[in-house]
Amino acid sequence: MEMAIASHITLTPLISPKNPNTNSNTNTQRRFSFSSPLLRNQFFGRALSSTLIPKSPFDFHSRSSILSSIKCSVSAASEAATEAAAERRSQLMRRSDIRNIAIVAHVDHGKTTLVDAMLKQAKVFRDNQVVQERIMDSNDLERERGITILSKNTSITYKDTKINIIDTPGHSDFGGEVERVLNMVEGVLLVVDSVEGPMPQTRFVLKKALEFGHAVVVVVNKIDRPSARPDFVINSTFELFIELNASDEQCDFQVIYASGIRGKAGLSPDNLAEDLGPLFESIIRCIPGPHIDKDGALQMLATNIEYDEHKGRIAIGRLHAGVLRRGMDVRVCTTEDTCRFGRIGELFVYEKFHRVAAQAVEAGDICAVCGIDDIQIGETIADKIYGKPLPAIKVEEPTVKMAFAINTSPFVGREGKYVTSRNLRDRLYREIERNLAMRVEDGETADTFIVSGRGTLHITILIENMRRERYEFMVGPPKVINKKVDDKLLEPFEVATVEVPEEHMGPVVELLGKRRGQMFDMQGLGLKGQLYLNIRYQLVGSLA
Repeated sequence: MEMAIASHITLTPLISPKNPNTNSNTNTQRRFSFSSPLLRNQFFGRALSSTLIPKSPFDFHSRSSILSSIKCSVSAASEAATEAAAERRSQLMRRSDIRNIAIVAHVDHGKTTLVDAMLKQAKVFRDNQVVQERIMDSNDLERERGITILSKNTSITYKDTKINIIDTPGHSDFGGEVERVLNMVEGVLLVVDSVEGPMPQTRFVLKKALEFGHAVVVVVNKIDRPSARPDFVINSTFELFIELNASDEQCDFQVIYASGIRGKAGLSPDNLAEDLGPLFESIIRCIPGPHIDKDGALQMLATNIEYDEHKGRIAIGRLHAGVLRRGMDVRVCTTEDTCRFGRIGELFVYEKFHRVAAQAVEAGDICAVCGIDDIQIGETIADKIYGKPLPAIKVEEPTVKMAFAINTSPFVGREGKYVTSRNLRDRLYREIERNLAMRVEDGETADTFIVSGRGTLHITILIENMRRERYEFMVGPPKVINKKVDDKLLEPFEVATVEVPEEHMGPVVELLGKRRGQMFDMQGLGLKGQLYLNIRYQLVGSLA
């Protein structure tokens, strides 16, 4: 029996044993994301109570035909703070020769494969060059596990327009990466599988994109699958926009049908072009260029940090205003009252698959800066005299924590190189400098530290990286993080999607019952006898 499982985390009031029917106030829920390849194994030995929850009133939504021409709309922000920012942006000019986009989707919906095809068709590589699959997944763990862990930057040129592309992770454990890079772009490609449709992480990344007011182009990927159901996917995606309180402009999104592995795209699922030309055209027409203030005071938000043995810390971000030059004296700001001075040592822009040295960068482009040794994510590189900080980056809070401690076994030091509490502490606090979704606190003893993350996979990746770096340490069992909101104790819970053959539905429901789960939706997959079960249960249940 094969099952595919995906999940999404939010917070709900703790269910009292005396009152198992406690419901949460949906207006006060704080949503988190969670997904783990280990869930498939963790689900066995569980059972489920099949309590049905009424479906959304939006049973079916039709939208006007989009096959004849490309329709474009720039999303307008709905939040008050974003509206104020939009009003300010309306007074600025747009740069027409650049597009900054992020590719977001649920895990395994084909983001990285689609980026591969875009790079190849943009002639980033030579015709005789041998290129491995998922070229953007350069990290060893990414290639071993077949997942994207860190966001990556690249760029292509199409019809004299530079398109900066950011490939993002699909697992919701790494949702902090997605939240962070959305500060650098003006639009997103929302990739949706042509069979599965919108999944839990699709909801999370789309919600964040709409909050930023970004333009959205929906890419229905894997359209060449025999069981593809594009009408269902489009209507489900439209429902998702409605559920996330999108405006009328936001709901009028452009749809592109594509096969990332074949490198084809089109405006109709039955009439794909021989290349990704329709996708590139949609990016240029539907996603606006960046708002810039070329003559204003320099402002650049450090959105990502990389480290090079020779160059030191490298800050990556989009230049919002002014012109940044190599050797320029700047002010590094956290808040208006907390600033220090620095100098730009080296300056790079992204050309194709590489960083290329530049003497100057104009507002609107994404660049990398060296020379400021102590720069952190969320700090602003500003004009030395008139510069002001940009709003800080905010990400969702952790949901799971684990204890890290030094190795106290008799075999300490035989396999690792770094074994002391000072080594462990320095490494953990160095991790949170670039991993905004992770938290580190001192434990009850001097040799213990509490590491909090967005899920077990999030912390597992850190553990494996440290092991390969020859750190020796012990870890405790994962525990959920509860919090109080309006005097109510809340805990994370998961919404899991299980793909299962119809004849095995009963055993799966029985196995999941011990988690005190609630099945609130069941859908046919389009394949004969295949079902999707949507199940809600406490996060602590998946950690037992």
